[in-house]
Order: sequence, then C-alpha cells, then structure tokens
Amino acid sequence: EAKSVGSMELLSTPHSIEINNITCDSFRISWAMEDSDLERVTHYFIDLNKKENKNSNKFKHRDVPTKLVAKAVPLPMTVRGHWFLSPRTEYSVAVQTAVKQSDGEYLVSGWSETVEFCTGDYAKEHLAQLQEKAEQIAGRMLRFSVFYRNHHKEYFQHARTHCGNMLQPYLKDNSGSHGSPTSGMLHGVFFSCNTEFNTGQPPQDSPYGRWRFQIPAQRLFNPSTNLYFADFYCMYTAYHYAILVLAPKGSLGDRFCRDRLPLLDIACNKFLTCSVEDGELVFRHAQDLILEIIYTEPVDLSLGTLGEISGHQLMSLSTADAKKDPSCKTCNISVGR
Repeated sequence: EAKSVGSMELLSTPHSIEINNITCDSFRISWAMEDSDLERVTHYFIDLNKKENKNSNKFKHRDVPTKLVAKAVPLPMTVRGHWFLSPRTEYSVAVQTAVKQSDGEYLVSGWSETVEFCTGDYAKEHLAQLQEKAEQIAGRMLRFSVFYRNHHKEYFQHARTHCGNMLQPYLKDNSGSHGSPTSGMLHGVFFSCNTEFNTGQPPQDSPYGRWRFQIPAQRLFNPSTNLYFADFYCMYTAYHYAILVLAPKGSLGDRFCRDRLPLLDIACNKFLTCSVEDGELVFRHAQDLILEIIYTEPVDLSLGTLGEISGHQLMSLSTADAKKDPSCKTCNISVGR
C-alpha cells in the first residue's frame, strides 16, 4: 500500500547536542529537535567514535566505528555499557533520529553536528576493584627499613645546587593504567622499597641510574602519613607493579588523593605497612609486587645517604611512560560492561 504522505514528512535534524555527567565509562546526552518530531520518533541512532591518538597503544585492537540503535526515550539519555568506553579518552559523537516504518525500514533525519568530549578517570570504586586484584597476588610481607631512589649523578647534583638540597616533587608521567587519576595530575617524588628476599637489602641493580639516595623509612612513612592505593599494572611481563601514594596528613598531595584514591590502613593492608611492635616502628612490603611509592612533598637530602651502587643498569625494568598490557587478566578491570 502507498504510504500516507503524512508519515513521510521529513524529520528535523537534531541540533544543540549537550553532553554531561561524564564518567570513565558513561555519559549523558541530549539534543534539540522539532516538537512535531517528538511524537513520531521511535529510535535514535548514535554514532560514537574514538579519536585516534597518534600515540595510542598499538597493541590495542582498533575500535570499529559504532552506531548505537536505541529506542527513543525522554532526553537526556544515559549511555553506559553499550560500548566498552575507555577512560580518559577523546570521543566524537553525532546523532540521528528515526521513525521505524511498518515495513521495517527507517525514515531518518539528517546527522547532527559532531561534538567531542573526553571520558573521565577511574573513580574510587574502579580503583577499589584494581586494589582487590592487586591484593590477590601481593604475597607475604617482608620487613624493610629504607626507601630508596636511584638516579643519575647529575640529578642529585642539580638537587643540591639548584633546589636547596631538596628532591622536588614533579608531575607523574602516564605510566600504568590509562584511567589512573594520578597520571599527569599528581606531583611527587618516586621511591622504591623492595628488598631482595635473600639479603633483606635493596637490590644492587637499577634501571634508573647508578646513584642511590636512601632514607630511613620512618622519615617518609609514620602515623602522621596517609597511604593511598593508586594503581596496579604490568607491561607485558610476568611481574606486576602497584603504585602507592604517601602523603603527610593535611598536605596538598593528601587533599588531592582524599577525593580520588582509596585510603589504606597504614598498619594493616596487603602492600605496605607501618606498625608499632615493642615500641618500635616496623615496616613491611609485599614480596610479590614491585612497589612504586610516590611521596607528595619535597625530600631533604640531608635526611638520608647518597652513594653509588655496584650493579647493572637494567633498562628493561624502567617504567617511564610504560604502557599497561590491556589484555592481562590479572591487572585489568572491565568498566562499562
């Protein structure tokens, strides 16, 4: 039968797209369309594309352009779980409205303008999931007594001559999980604390340089320090890294972390502990994780010792801007699904 002329009237093109309530794996979208279309429209077509970043992880499967067909609902509409949205990623989106005809075909509007937005970082609930995964492989706790930082001689000389003998906090790079709220946001000084299980001492090898600054653990970690869980990742390796943040209570770094990262109990957690035993502070670290500790404040070199280490420079262990393996079942969580 011939379609009535009334049903064939063209639909107006959606315009004035608004996107808000953006999280790491969802967003809300609304747009304007003619009142006369509101009763007629039965479906929305939403075209979402990841903006290709020239530095994007080449191991990742290329996202295919995705069109979501959704039954028309009152706007704004929340888009979640229809796609596997990645955190901290730029997307472009355009919409089309449609009327499903009696023969199953769609009468469609023109495509709206394309708008761009960027998804958010992992929320605390996502980091709590990563924390749970890290706890499962953390292993037993070993005692340690110093935090240490390896670097080149020039780095320490610069701190002495130009920074008032202080190691100054710097911006964390993009290593680790792509959704980590600390990347490119948190300032701090990186330290290690892992020991060799046979000697109980820091290893003699390092990927970061032949010079090592060692500082008694209680100088950075004590009951007036807050400890936060920040990340858990690997780099296509059998071993895993956890990033923890040590922030003196009330400091700028502490305020940054309080809203964004899970707070750990310093005396009782699976990663890094400071407890009082026989009147002494005792420190322990997880044996089966490589811990990367970010201390959020400047560190005075006079509080520790500086010396040269005898071992090799194992560059393969460096995590500078390291890309997380997105396929590892041990350290990835599935947001959005």
